[in-house]
Amino acid sequence: MSASTRATIDIEARGIPHRLTVIGSVSNAEEAAAARGVPVGALIKSIVIRRSDDDYVFVLVPGDRAIEWPKLRSELEVSRLSLPSAEEAFEVTGYVRGTITPFGSSRPWPVVMDSSLTELDEVAIGGGGAGLGIHLDPTDLVEAFDARIADVTKSG
Repeated sequence: MSASTRATIDIEARGIPHRLTVIGSVSNAEEAAAARGVPVGALIKSIVIRRSDDDYVFVLVPGDRAIEWPKLRSELEVSRLSLPSAEEAFEVTGYVRGTITPFGSSRPWPVVMDSSLTELDEVAIGGGGAGLGIHLDPTDLVEAFDARIADVTKSG
């Protein structure tokens, strides 16, 4: 399977073992996980969060969980966080919502990864294009971005 995006170019350049999947249109995380052949908890939602002016962080969340804002604020030692608009998210990552991933981001923001993801053998993260997924070992994902591991989610 061949697909070339900034994300796939980035992961190739890093030499990280992975495989790509391409799926059609889906309506929710459950459908996306099924189409990729992974449990919904192994499907990563990459969410860009604003800490302050021109200061963002990627938060990697399992598909069956949601950010628990008090935990994330505590982990990042800030009193306020917000979600940027779609335009702002594109400005700071180079990706439109639904395709956001730290791989190939136009700016290298810190990464926080929910601790539940480290218990898995394989995760699927966005590949920087609609329907494109990158499957890899979560340990490689942590190492690639020196990700901070923390319990920052709740049942979705």
